[in-house]
Amino acid sequence: MSDMTSTADAPRSPGRPRSVRADEAIIEATLDLLAEGSTVESLSIEAIATRAGVGKATIYRRWPGKDALLRDALRTLKGTPPEPVGRSVRDDLLLLLGAVGRHIDPRAARIMPCLVPEVNRSPEQYELYQNIIEPRREVMREVLRRGVRSGELRADLDIEVTMAMLTGPILLQRMMRWHPDLDDATLPEKVIDGVLTGIRAR
Repeated sequence: MSDMTSTADAPRSPGRPRSVRADEAIIEATLDLLAEGSTVESLSIEAIATRAGVGKATIYRRWPGKDALLRDALRTLKGTPPEPVGRSVRDDLLLLLGAVGRHIDPRAARIMPCLVPEVNRSPEQYELYQNIIEPRREVMREVLRRGVRSGELRADLDIEVTMAMLTGPILLQRMMRWHPDLDDATLPEKVIDGVLTGIRAR
């Protein structure tokens, strides 16, 4: 770690690319601390720097503050949303809903539920959450808009309410384990087919 610290903190010439190793170490340190129980409010740049093995100046050269770093770290944790292929609204929704609440990184199961109280309590954390989620909502919006344009879905469809009807049950089951008898594997398909019954063009 000491080698990485000296490399990351050394003065750089104009145009010199920044250390990818340092970027990754800072993101990983942030996620590790959150997974170990640090709250968003208590998490400090100093603690992140110590865990990552870099100086605080290294972090501030990359992110203007903790909120910007958290936003990038949580986006990394959630990964890239799947890209709809456009064969049908049902197929695309199944692809998107299959990814809701699912994370390859095991730290997500410890971090994401713990963010809910802070999101509800803090306007700043609510804004942070919205900045992370909004691009994913927009992907689903476009699938539904395309369905309206193609005539698959009703012309008077309320896009925002439809997204809530689709994602709400999946999030509730996967994050809260709301009902032990619901099959997590088949739930997205059942939710989609139930909602499509009401929103298909007649």
